[in-house]
Amino acid sequence: MWCSSWWPDWFRRALHARGFRYRLHSKNVRGRPDLVLPKHRAVIFVHGCFWHRHDGCRDATTPATRLAFWQAKFDANVARDSAVRGALLAAVRGVATIWECALGKPEKVAAAADQLSTWSLSETETLELWEREISPSTREGEDVSSSS
Repeated sequence: MWCSSWWPDWFRRALHARGFRYRLHSKNVRGRPDLVLPKHRAVIFVHGCFWHRHDGCRDATTPATRLAFWQAKFDANVARDSAVRGALLAAVRGVATIWECALGKPEKVAAAADQLSTWSLSETETLELWEREISPSTREGEDVSSSS
C-alpha cells in the first residue's frame, strides 16, 4: 500500500536496498541532514517544497494571510539552507538535496534512488533532484528541461 506521506521512508528503503548505509538526522553534522552517508562522505537533505521554498514548484505556495510573517520565515529558512550547504561543501565530499516533489510516487522514489546512487560514485559535489528531473519515462539523451 502506498501513502504519499510515507515518501521519506520509501526513499530510505530504496537507498538501503541499493547498499547504502546511513545515519538519520546526525547531530554531529552541521544542519542535521536527513541522511548522512559516512562511507561516501556525503549528506542528503530531503527538503519540503513549501518550507524550503522550492523555486518554481507548485507546492511552494505562500499563505495569503500574515504575508510579512511568512515571507520573513521563508527567507530565514532559505538563508539558513544556503549557509549550511556552503559550510558542508567545505567539510564533506558531497551534498544532495532531494525535493519533496521528486518523491511523490513509488516509481519516482526508485528513480531518485538510482540517480543518487550514480551521483555517489561520481566526482560531482552537489546533486539536486526535483519532480521534472527524475521522470522515470525520460529516455536517455532526452532534454528533461523541456518536458512538462
